[in-house]
Amino acid sequence: MHDDRGYRPQGNGRAAAVDVRSLTGRRELLETARAELTDRSGVLFHGPAGIGKSMLVAALMTSLAAHDRSAGTVLHCSPAQEDARLPFVGLIDLFARVPESCLEALAPEPRAALRAVLLRGQEPAGDQSRLAVRVAVLEVLRALAATGPVLLVIDGLQWLDEPSAEVLAFAVRRIQGLGIRVVAAERVADGEQPERLRCCPPGTVELPVPPLSDGEVAHLVRTGIGADLPPATLRAIQDTAAGNPWCALELGRAAARDAAPVGFGRTLPVPRRLRTLLLDQVRTLPEPARHTLLVTSAAARPSLTLLRAAGLHDPAADLAEAERLGIATADADGAVRFRHPLIRAAVYADAPEYGRRQAHALLARAVTEPVEQARHLALAHPHEDETTARTLMSAAESARRHGAPDAAFELAELAARRTPGDRPAERADRLLAAAEYACDAGHLEEAGQAAETVLAASGSARQRVRARLILLRNAGQALEGARDLIEEGLRDADGDPEAEAWLHYWAAVRGLLCGELEEAARHARHAARQADRAGDTDTRIGALATLARVRSLAGEPVAADAALEEALALVGGADAGPESWGLIRMRAILALDSDKVTEARDQVAGLLAEIGEFAGVEEVMATLVSLTRIQVRSGHCREALRTAAHCSRALAETGVQAAPALYAAALAATAGGSADEARHLAAQAVRASEADGDRLFLLRALAVLGQAELLVGDPRGAASAVEALQRVKELGEAMSAADPPLLHWYSDLAEALVVLGETDAAGAVIREARTRVSGDAPGSVLAALERAEGLREAGLGRAKEGAVRLRAAVDRLRQLPLPVELVRTLIALGAVERRARRRTAARAVLGEALETATRIGAAPLAARARDELGRLDAGDRSGEAGAGGPELTPTEARIAGLVGGGATNREVAAELFISVKTVEGALSRVYRKFGVRSRTALAHAMAVAVIASGAAAVDSGDDDQVRPAAQAVMTSQPGRIRVPRGLDTRP
Repeated sequence: MHDDRGYRPQGNGRAAAVDVRSLTGRRELLETARAELTDRSGVLFHGPAGIGKSMLVAALMTSLAAHDRSAGTVLHCSPAQEDARLPFVGLIDLFARVPESCLEALAPEPRAALRAVLLRGQEPAGDQSRLAVRVAVLEVLRALAATGPVLLVIDGLQWLDEPSAEVLAFAVRRIQGLGIRVVAAERVADGEQPERLRCCPPGTVELPVPPLSDGEVAHLVRTGIGADLPPATLRAIQDTAAGNPWCALELGRAAARDAAPVGFGRTLPVPRRLRTLLLDQVRTLPEPARHTLLVTSAAARPSLTLLRAAGLHDPAADLAEAERLGIATADADGAVRFRHPLIRAAVYADAPEYGRRQAHALLARAVTEPVEQARHLALAHPHEDETTARTLMSAAESARRHGAPDAAFELAELAARRTPGDRPAERADRLLAAAEYACDAGHLEEAGQAAETVLAASGSARQRVRARLILLRNAGQALEGARDLIEEGLRDADGDPEAEAWLHYWAAVRGLLCGELEEAARHARHAARQADRAGDTDTRIGALATLARVRSLAGEPVAADAALEEALALVGGADAGPESWGLIRMRAILALDSDKVTEARDQVAGLLAEIGEFAGVEEVMATLVSLTRIQVRSGHCREALRTAAHCSRALAETGVQAAPALYAAALAATAGGSADEARHLAAQAVRASEADGDRLFLLRALAVLGQAELLVGDPRGAASAVEALQRVKELGEAMSAADPPLLHWYSDLAEALVVLGETDAAGAVIREARTRVSGDAPGSVLAALERAEGLREAGLGRAKEGAVRLRAAVDRLRQLPLPVELVRTLIALGAVERRARRRTAARAVLGEALETATRIGAAPLAARARDELGRLDAGDRSGEAGAGGPELTPTEARIAGLVGGGATNREVAAELFISVKTVEGALSRVYRKFGVRSRTALAHAMAVAVIASGAAAVDSGDDDQVRPAAQAVMTSQPGRIRVPRGLDTRP
């Protein structure tokens, strides 16, 4: 196996340009290498064959050329395996473009020796000639470096012939300070270290090239073959390639050509080219050893004990031969593993069909675990047989009971395929069971195909209803277009109360997700009644839980509590075990939304202690996400960070980036981490929610993204916040939602609009939120709206009215256990008081905000409080209020500076990511504050303000303010006024 090289040597000795954007999963490594080359003399990429070292070398050369047009001399060689036996071929390649004039400048003996090894003269002999070659190469490199930078590129150090390697090792030890850099790549086995570091300069940084993640492999395969593969096929490629990009592309291309689905007893095709490269050494083994490897490749968990039970004579001796060749090995406990998953797949794919059947027959007699035994039995007998089908179905049911939905799905699908054609009802039932198991395992495409097959062919109304239920479940959150599917199902279900309950339940879920809340409530009630008639307690509980969620979203907490308590009574109360866990979480969240924070925290903390290690990953994750939300609102910010980290660790082994876990991490970061971290995690949560089609968590992810952007505190952050929160508003309106979290997010949107100067739009958002507030709205919702109204009043220049509203919000929040909300509001009040020159009042509330934020671990809010206090102190040092001219909001200051510098309104809008209309409105307010009527007058007024600020700084002895002010005055020209960086222009 060799690297999938992304370039070929060109006539000028350079590598062909590589599109850096195509380096899936490698951009960060590429940037690291480029940064290291600024301080070090060499970079060495290393890793197994096919991992992408050559692509990185080529991309690094392209990147260096793009950033440094005068890159100087590039000497390049890419030796192949057959070159390793040819003396000095590497040196010949490296010096192919070195001009003859460089050689002519050498002393006679070194010149003759070098010309000889480059095949331009007689071959040298003896130790003296070998030394002369080394000296000659070093002198040529010094001569080239004297005219500009030199880059040595050796792509494939493992194949560099030994004479060339010795010469290179001699030279690189002596090039320090000469402007010579080395970029090299060496193939090493997984986990091993490079063996030819001596060919690189001292201090060379070693960069192992890691395997790609599953997501990166998926992207690479999709873009590499220009098509989407079935999910099962893509998963098989991810497992088999184990992060190796070249292997993944080869497997993807073969799978696209083959077109048959993977699974159901059919393995991933391994192309002949890969098999030839991988099995070179396998084919040299004696036949018994090859047979042992085939049986090993067919087993799910191969071991020496299993291989002996399968009737193999001496599997340990056979595997010793394989281990000697680096193919497979048995550990101290007897477990057998191949060196790479792809070798295992290649061994199995290379065997004839009869050989694979024989291997499965041996294993079917040897294994004792029912699920594995049934799988081998089916693969050993690939024909219709009712006995085999029943055995497979029994094993599938066992697999599902033991929490192995993937195995259950595969076995049930095999059972359907092995069912004789004269038993269509049994085949349809088994296919529906396979589809349900596929849903459990997340294999939505396979589940849909099986359900559609039954729906099209079955004469049984109940089977058709079950097929439609699978299609509804398969749709996830995207149920908007499912109305016809539900209505057709209800016609088939007519007179069957259990089937009707199933379909009304799904109609309720559809209404919930589509924002048709009244219709959702009607269907949920109907589903509960029909389930009660049929004695289907599980569906009745699900319907009541859905009704509770609908009533909560509609802003009816009392009705939501009633439905939830009825569901809890059906499961046997809050102590009923796993059946009650989801209902307890919902009750806690309803309490949280009603500002009953302590009650919510006690419920979820108790639940987490109860589920312990007995719950699955999804149950643990849901509980941890709920606890994170509660801890953030209750001001336990440090604990929230730990809980979110625990949630992420719970998912780490699954390799899945779940939107709820990402949301929890982002939310915790907004409270106790940093704005940058919160923005990054929230953006990931948004993408994951969109990929899942999860609109409910998309709302939350977008909301926390908006909050994170607001923490940044500048117009660009506010513009991004508006974009995210506007989507929240639109999604909420589409769902007819009116629950407390949504109203909080309306307030955040209004606040972001105020930061941008969009006070009219902010007023419209606040008025709309007020129409959605019910009489029993939680105090936190009213306080959030009062905070937004206060900030809007201040943004309109009515600081006194704004402070009154903000103080009302503070007073309301002092009665609630919501310290984070209190700190946010205190900071807003302090900023307004500071701008209004009420410094004593500002210092009091900002001091309280800082003390509270520090105590609860709200690091981002503590930083904002310190920032506001710092501006207040700077104002005190500057002397009289107004010494530096009128104070501007952040957006006004940025706009004034850009306009004073000569920018047009359209240019300002583009720079700040706001509308031209917003620029015009803000500029009008700036004119009023400065008492001017034109851009020229504004520029002169700002210059006067700059001078005044500088003078105040001189009076106060503040050099940090004096220098930028003086510089601004000296460098400004009429119409080109610059706002000095040292002056306070932020809110």
